[in-house]
Amino acid sequence: MSDEQQIFEHAAIIGPGLIGGSIARAAHETDAVGRITGYDKDERITARALELGVIDDAASDIASAVGAADLIIIATPVGAASDVFAQLKDAAAPGAVIIDVGSVKKSVCDAAANLRDDLYFVPCHPVAGTEQSGPDAGFAKLFEDRWCIITPPPRDDAPYRKALQKVERLWAAFGAHVEVMDADHHDLALAVTSHLPHLIAFTLVGAADDVESVAQAEVIKYSAGGFRDFTRIAASDPIMWRDVFLNNKDAILEVLGRFSEELSLMQRAIRWGDGEALEKAFARGRSLRRAIVDAGQETAAPNFGRDEEGH
Repeated sequence: MSDEQQIFEHAAIIGPGLIGGSIARAAHETDAVGRITGYDKDERITARALELGVIDDAASDIASAVGAADLIIIATPVGAASDVFAQLKDAAAPGAVIIDVGSVKKSVCDAAANLRDDLYFVPCHPVAGTEQSGPDAGFAKLFEDRWCIITPPPRDDAPYRKALQKVERLWAAFGAHVEVMDADHHDLALAVTSHLPHLIAFTLVGAADDVESVAQAEVIKYSAGGFRDFTRIAASDPIMWRDVFLNNKDAILEVLGRFSEELSLMQRAIRWGDGEALEKAFARGRSLRRAIVDAGQETAAPNFGRDEEGH
C-alpha cells in the first residue's frame, strides 16, 4: 500500500451491511484505508463480515470500535443515528472524520449538531444500492459511476475543509461522482427519486396481496416485468425504509401530495377516455427514461435490464 493511495489510516464501520460492507470492500480494493474495524449491534453481522474478510477486526461496542479510528462510517438505519452520535461525542478520537451514508440528511445533520468541535462530520449519501442487505450483499464496485451527495453543515474552518476534501477523495477513489448540496434540497430530491417510488412499490405489492379475487399463486405466476420490478423494490430492508419515512416525512408528504394530484388526473383521463392526456403523460415518462439511460444511470438493454438468466 502506498502513502499516496491511502487516505485514512484506520476506519471504523458501524453497520457493515450492504453499504458499509461495500465501502469496506472498496476501501480494501483501492488501498484507500489502511485498516478497518467493524461493529454492529447484531453480533452475527459483525462475525459474518469478519469471516468474509470485509473487515479486519471486530469490536464488541462502539467505543472500542472508534477509539483509534481517523474515519468513522455510520452505516446504520437513519433512526439509529442519534444514538450513535451520542456515543461518538465521548468515544471518538480527536480529529476523527465522521461520515454517514443515509438517504435522509436533514435529520441526521440535526442529530450531529452536538458533536465536539474537534470531530468533523461530513454527511454523505451514496446513491447506490440493491434490494439485498447484510455483509454478503456488498461488493466493491457498487459506487462506480454513481453519485455520492455530500451535504456539509455551515462550517468553514480549515480543519473541516481538509476533512471534506479527504471525504471527496475517498468517494472519488471508489469511482463515484461527488456532488455537494444543501440537506433540505437533498431530502426533497430524494423524496422524488427514491422515497416515493419505494412507497408506491410497498403499497402496490400490498394491494396485490389484498385483492381477494386474485389468488397469491396467480400474482406470482403471472407477474409481468413491471410488477416483478415493484416486488424487487419492495424487498428492500423494512427497518431502513421505516426510518427513512419517519425522518423525511415533510418532503415525502409534499411529493406524495403532488403525486396524488397527478394520479387523480390520470384517473380522470381514463374515466373520460381522454387518450390525448394519457399519451402525453406516457410520452413524458418515456422521455425521462431515455434521459436516465443517456446519463449512464441505467442500461437500455431489453427485458427491464435483465440478462439472459433474468438477473
